[in-house]
Amino acid sequence: MEWTDDGVLLSCRLQGESAAVAEVMTRHQGRHLGLVRSARSPRMTPLLQPGNTLRLTWRARLPGQLGLFSVEGLSLRAGFLMQEACALYGVQHLAALTRLLPERAAHEGLFQALTVVLDHLHEPLIAGPLIVRYELALLTELGFGLDLSRCAATGQAWDLAYVSPKSARAVSRDAGAPYRDKLLPLPAFLVEGERQPGTEINFTDLSGGFTLTAFFLDRHVTGPAGLDLSTTRTGMTAAFAKAYEQAGLMGFGG
Repeated sequence: MEWTDDGVLLSCRLQGESAAVAEVMTRHQGRHLGLVRSARSPRMTPLLQPGNTLRLTWRARLPGQLGLFSVEGLSLRAGFLMQEACALYGVQHLAALTRLLPERAAHEGLFQALTVVLDHLHEPLIAGPLIVRYELALLTELGFGLDLSRCAATGQAWDLAYVSPKSARAVSRDAGAPYRDKLLPLPAFLVEGERQPGTEINFTDLSGGFTLTAFFLDRHVTGPAGLDLSTTRTGMTAAFAKAYEQAGLMGFGG
């Protein structure tokens, strides 16, 4: 058995004296594991860093085996990702999220989205909203997608301000007003056409996006599996808060 594909390194666990088990998210093979020999060598160490995109060739005698990876570097982002707190926490969080996907199941759209987020992780004002959108895409891939296109009560596609925790559908401002204490806020940057081009997203909106995705991830994915992403999410959110504060974009109450 053999295939060659591009993959983002999620984690690398040392095995024995010189080898390591690499966990990657590939374009066509999905989340996949494989053994890398001589992982501690001077040539391999810079490649086997989380967030890097690699050209991988996987070989095994039988499909169910761990198999061996041959590795070449394609996009070595780890160096500049280590220079920004949002990026450091972001890589960890993205890896934890992607690990929720079943092993060896192709999700080409998510792979592409992941590479886009990673390419912008050193730019916090861009990376934050991209991570929220990645979490929404992940929920959709797992079968728990949100419908933010129109109001669940009226069918209108404008002035959407809330999300129903029961139906996972958007609700307009007027329709949701009597029940707003029971609804989740829908940040404007997630509503098509609500944000004017060139305007900045503030941290109040970004935090609302993180709260929205965390609710549904916990309900449908991490909660039932007994998993906890709060550690990586808390650190990442705090790093983004600091970056947005420095940019003067905290929003209401900031």
